[in-house]
Amino acid sequence: MTGLRWVQLSGQERNEFLGTGGTGVLSFTRGEDEPPASFPVSYGYYDDDECFYFRLSFPPSSAKASVIENPVSFVTYADDDDGWHSIVATGTLEELTDLPHESVAVQGMWAVDIPTVEIFDRPRSEITFHDFRLEPERIRGRKETQ
Repeated sequence: MTGLRWVQLSGQERNEFLGTGGTGVLSFTRGEDEPPASFPVSYGYYDDDECFYFRLSFPPSSAKASVIENPVSFVTYADDDDGWHSIVATGTLEELTDLPHESVAVQGMWAVDIPTVEIFDRPRSEITFHDFRLEPERIRGRKETQ
């Protein structure tokens, strides 16, 4: 890794890397002396509004319920043929449940592709899901360069 350095992704490079969805880690702030609550998630990304979309599960006794309104950071990364890329976005989540269908946020949710991952101990039909949008207050993308 000698000689490796990082540069910022352009907006176009960021949008190409994110595509319409993938996986990452969503972390919620907690108390001052507590580590963040971090969860692996699938996401959708809509480059027209530069927002991330999440369909989060809330099984009984889910830790997410107690932190869902706290500020978040979202991280996704990859090491592929083009080298390392990473995106870090921060802000707060907006729940989409009560928004009208014609709202920009709901329209964005319909435009993305959130990968389905089967990690539950029972059928998805028995799990409660809620849709959220992260309109980042800050978003940074980096890539490696030689």
